[in-house]
Amino acid sequence: MSKVRIAVFVSGGGTNLGALIKAQNRGILTSGEIALVLSNKRSAYALTRAKNAGIPTEVIIRAEEGGQEGFENKIKSLLDQYKIDIIVLAGFMTILSEQFTSAYPERIINVHPSLIPAFCGKGYYGLKVHEEALARGVKVTGATVHFVNEIPDGGKIIMQKAVAVKEGDTAEILQQRVMRLAEWVILPRAVQEVCKNIKGE
Repeated sequence: MSKVRIAVFVSGGGTNLGALIKAQNRGILTSGEIALVLSNKRSAYALTRAKNAGIPTEVIIRAEEGGQEGFENKIKSLLDQYKIDIIVLAGFMTILSEQFTSAYPERIINVHPSLIPAFCGKGYYGLKVHEEALARGVKVTGATVHFVNEIPDGGKIIMQKAVAVKEGDTAEILQQRVMRLAEWVILPRAVQEVCKNIKGE
């Protein structure tokens, strides 16, 4: 089997996509290749990152597809068209239905900015996660890469990395540290590991 074909789903700036592209260029991600970047927002800067790296992009807007079912059906047809093997959710701000996730068992990967089971589940995304960590006074936080199932942040954990919380941290400062020291490190490694397993290496 040649390289595992990866679709990265994005909604915003695409810093995690950037980490994956870098890992691909540096030979860290060797068993898979990013074959598609898909966004639910036309304005997502991640699309520019993908285009600059020569990666095909697609945009699907839920409102234009008549709701969730039409939106997910359009995604499925694109995944078939691009012959995608695995999906990486990298700041994709849309919950996918059980009907969708069950069609790709252990083929959808997400990165979450906490050490699951802490500060995860419905409503926990972006800065909210770090605000909660600071409010609770935790001394250690981090990031988790996990498989996606029908429960938000409920799938099997693939990899985790801890990051210290420091005196005087704001949610924004903590977010940047978790991205730099954990998310951008373990996401490419976890994707490589899953791709290797798919290929049976």
